[in-house]
Amino acid sequence: MTLPACATITRGSSQEFTVESTPPGARVSTSNGFQCDATPCTFRMPRKDAFRASISMDGYVTQEVQIKSGISGEGAAGLAGNVIFGGVVGAVVDGTSGAMNDLTPNPLIVTLRTPAEEAAWQDSERARLASAASAAPAGGQ
Repeated sequence: MTLPACATITRGSSQEFTVESTPPGARVSTSNGFQCDATPCTFRMPRKDAFRASISMDGYVTQEVQIKSGISGEGAAGLAGNVIFGGVVGAVVDGTSGAMNDLTPNPLIVTLRTPAEEAAWQDSERARLASAASAAPAGGQ
């Protein structure tokens, strides 16, 4: 006897998603409608949907982060079990529910920067990229 939709039963179609920030106390809103007023905070999120998280605080530059949904190691093992033991229906249910997926990164850890810190960081990134480009061999070899 096989259990259809093993990952749906053992893992569920949602997971806890945690946001932490430095400094703490930032507001979080997501493109799928979740919000919290002060980090650190944890949401119960659908596993199957990628989304964007916006982390903001007065006096700091807002950070936008893309959260991905993809097949996890545990989810892949559940899918393999469904296929091996003849649970094609279970594989379809797990795939549709998102139970074999995980959200990444999780936890989301963000360091907020003041506008001056952000400008300095961008300047250092431009310098680093220019240095890397000038060190690359001519002709892309």
